[in-house]
Amino acid sequence: MTRYEMRHMKPRKINVYKMVLSFAVLLVCIGVMLGFSRYAQSTIKIEAPIVDNGKKVIVTLPNGHKVYTFENLIVEENGKLLYRGERNTIDLTGGNVEYKDW
Repeated sequence: MTRYEMRHMKPRKINVYKMVLSFAVLLVCIGVMLGFSRYAQSTIKIEAPIVDNGKKVIVTLPNGHKVYTFENLIVEENGKLLYRGERNTIDLTGGNVEYKDW
């Protein structure tokens, strides 16, 4: 029997104890990671501020177009009726304001 046969040709022994232990450690690590992620997600709460825009309004313009908006977004300045949105301002002067649910 040569040295090569002595060292390399032997059947490998499977150590069941090491396999079970490594599987148990893997399960514990996965459980800790899942538990931590659940805990971290439950502590983060993002709440947006509640904005009350008032009643629903339909503004009928003199040219026949209609603007559907909310009561608190319409402002009267210097005798003009203005719509003040987030990014724009529209002149609604001469429009008829109707309180209807659209």
